[in-house]
Amino acid sequence: MTRLLNLIAAFVLAAGPALAIELGDDGLHKPDWLRETFKDLREDLEEANAEGKRLMIIIEQRGCIYCTQMHDEIFTIPEIEKLIRGTYFVVQLNLFGDVEVTDFDGTVLPEKEMAARWGVMFTPTMIFLPEEVPEGQTAPESSVAMMPGAFGKGTTEALLLWVRDHGYESGEHFQKFLASRVNPGN
Repeated sequence: MTRLLNLIAAFVLAAGPALAIELGDDGLHKPDWLRETFKDLREDLEEANAEGKRLMIIIEQRGCIYCTQMHDEIFTIPEIEKLIRGTYFVVQLNLFGDVEVTDFDGTVLPEKEMAARWGVMFTPTMIFLPEEVPEGQTAPESSVAMMPGAFGKGTTEALLLWVRDHGYESGEHFQKFLASRVNPGN
């Protein structure tokens, strides 16, 4: 009996972070740092700027194993969670969703049509926006980075720092920035 209780306790402790991340009715992960908005990206950018944060759009889909991996294994790492909470205003879109999204150029489409318009083919995809978007541009046209896929701690943390610190303005490619973090001195 004691062995069974120990096994159950070990399972609960091991699965703890994964169990803490709720799924919404749409089947997407809902960490408490996501923002519930009207999905008007112009308003979202304004609100992000008012809070001194960067706007990040994350596009996901129900049943996405890579989204689950990011939410369970990467976004829960204390350093990464702290970066997200302290630096980013995160708006989630559903790759196959029907909620209307207003792009920066004023175009209004359901999530699934907006994702297609933006050329998003993989989940998760993170889109990072500058503090100011030129009039008439779409989210991808004005983005400072678009990252499709699931990545480990090092790459994810480096990306969050590179965007936060405006690394894209220096002309240093993200891959060079990442390499310098992985192999300092080379």
